[in-house]
Amino acid sequence: MTMNLAYLLAQPGVEEVVELRGSFGFMAFHGGSLEERTDLIARQAALDSNSSYYGVHQPAGLRQHVPSHRFTAEQSDALASFLAHVDVVITVHGFGRRGLFTTMLLGGTNRQLAAHTSVHLRRALPAYGVEDDLDKIPKELRGLHPHNPVNVPPMGGVQLELPPRVRGTSPLWWDWEGPHPTPHTSALIAALAESARTWRPTTSGRKPLDHPTSI
Repeated sequence: MTMNLAYLLAQPGVEEVVELRGSFGFMAFHGGSLEERTDLIARQAALDSNSSYYGVHQPAGLRQHVPSHRFTAEQSDALASFLAHVDVVITVHGFGRRGLFTTMLLGGTNRQLAAHTSVHLRRALPAYGVEDDLDKIPKELRGLHPHNPVNVPPMGGVQLELPPRVRGTSPLWWDWEGPHPTPHTSALIAALAESARTWRPTTSGRKPLDHPTSI
């Protein structure tokens, strides 16, 4: 059995969402119960910046990790329409790794957008580390595979990896009752929306895909 987007969409309760607005896009295709609150973050940042959004949301009880490079347009009309509509994207992911629990990682092939987004993240979340040097990001989190959706739009994009704390899913927030996201998550959403609103590329910004096996 091939674990790909088509397989995932066939699972009961999986929701595929596409909202087409501007040519800047946000994605959370590991959303829902898998990489928790990545869909909330990406979708709200898209709404606040008049950007487009694509997400795949897994229901409670389902945690199927399909590798990013297996989310391809021929498997979904919704994904195809999104990728044809946007020029550049930020894909929002969650990760947890010892030594990086307060660090956000910015991979993907558009290094100009990575640098631009990093400025906004550092300003909004000074207690966190922001790593946009590809050589310092673990290889499997760099997001450089050519079939990864972050690299498919004309200008590519940024794969943003978020640790649990900034997503509001760590024990730090055990007593947070909401209903709004935690202060850190709210600051993150605002920074991403501002990054999208102020994005003005001077070049394509794309890094050549010299690491084809990276996801």
